[in-house]
Amino acid sequence: TCALPISMKETKIRSIDGTEKDIPVLKEAGQIIRAGGLVVFPTETVYGIGANGLDADACRSIYTAKGRPSDNPLILTVPGKEEAKAAASYVPALAEKLMDIFWPGPLTLVLPRKAVVPDAATGGLDTVALRCPAHAGCRAFLRAAAVPVAGPSANLSGRPSPTTAAEAARDMGGRVDMILDGGACDVGVESTIVEVLEDEVVILRPGAVTEEMLAAVTPRVTVDKTLITGTGVPKAPGMKYRHYAPNAPMQVFVGRTEAVAAAIERETLRLRKGGGRVGYLVSTETADLLQTADAPTFVWGRHGDKKELARNLYTGLLFFDTAPADYILAEGVAAGDIGTAVMNRMKKAAAGAVVDV
Repeated sequence: TCALPISMKETKIRSIDGTEKDIPVLKEAGQIIRAGGLVVFPTETVYGIGANGLDADACRSIYTAKGRPSDNPLILTVPGKEEAKAAASYVPALAEKLMDIFWPGPLTLVLPRKAVVPDAATGGLDTVALRCPAHAGCRAFLRAAAVPVAGPSANLSGRPSPTTAAEAARDMGGRVDMILDGGACDVGVESTIVEVLEDEVVILRPGAVTEEMLAAVTPRVTVDKTLITGTGVPKAPGMKYRHYAPNAPMQVFVGRTEAVAAAIERETLRLRKGGGRVGYLVSTETADLLQTADAPTFVWGRHGDKKELARNLYTGLLFFDTAPADYILAEGVAAGDIGTAVMNRMKKAAAGAVVDV
């Protein structure tokens, strides 16, 4: 929960489809950004809530709309490499290489900032997080804005991120000036965030650009200890605070489908003895094995299909906003590739309640 903004806005919802029909809509959206307003926009990862990343007051309005802690840094989204250089005071050769390989795409680079970037965009840090999204409609919007757009996920702080415009509207309707509907997001979990040093990449948040992919570019890839411990000053979004949480408490089971189904059955019986209503977030295969009837169930896809789970995870968590469940019993996925990012989000959503079975 968070306090409402002082005054609710009239939120326009406009579709964009990559044709010339988008031009007037994107022009209006760009004007809103430059005037200090808020626009929700699509990316390939999740929907973002955008403001002028060079305007301290506009950046602060994002924190107000989301109910977000002010030391939690924002990501500045840009349409290309040259625009990123306008915000970064220094771009190491390794960062240039990462941009050339992974941009546009789901990789955010943390670099030293220029003075033009306000503290309100960086959580008071002397670095800035920069990303060039792969969604063509998003980059067209960023070009229309003509400024770096601060763009954290378009949800109330701590809630699951939206991967459709309708999901974004549930949290952000009345809090922003416009929502651009660019369809469902392809990736479904937020970008990988890395701090780029001269000869080393430090992962601050896992995502679709995996440790294995980064290791193919640079021999030194490490994981920031704040990501592991959840303590200290957050260098990037999603490192410290409770995130991605559905309305009901959740427990996650990881293993073979038979073992997961058996563990979910046992936990269901225990919870129902206490009068609790149980919901399931599981694979097709596990759903077929479950004997317990009448539990609200969201099937995210096939067991072990990590990309499918990533794409459907937040929609699955948001399903329980309306499904009658006091407890969510969920099936996780093995780490590795994008599964590491998925389990990072699931662990946070479940407040650490993850069990290998």
